[in-house]
Amino acid sequence: MSGRSSKRGFASRPGDAEGWIKASDASRRRTDNTAALTARLTIDVSPALRGRIKVAAFQRGVTVADMLRKLLAREFPLRPESRHERQ
Repeated sequence: MSGRSSKRGFASRPGDAEGWIKASDASRRRTDNTAALTARLTIDVSPALRGRIKVAAFQRGVTVADMLRKLLAREFPLRPESRHERQ
C-alpha cells in the first residue's frame, strides 16, 4: 500500500480548476433542454444581502437560482449579434 490509487475518491478534485469545472458540467444531467447549457457563477455577497435574496425567493415561491436567472436575463437580454450566447 505504498502508492496512491488512480481512482478518484468521493470528494477529490482534479488538479486544475478548469478540469474541475468541466467535469461538473459533463456530469450534470438536465431534462429541460433550455437548462442543458448552463454554467456556474459564483459571487460574494454580504450575509445580510444573501438573507434578503433568500427571503424574496421564498416569498415568490421560486428558488434563488431561478429568481436570479430571470433577473440576469432581464438585465442582460440576448442580442442577435452576440455569437457567444445561446438560449
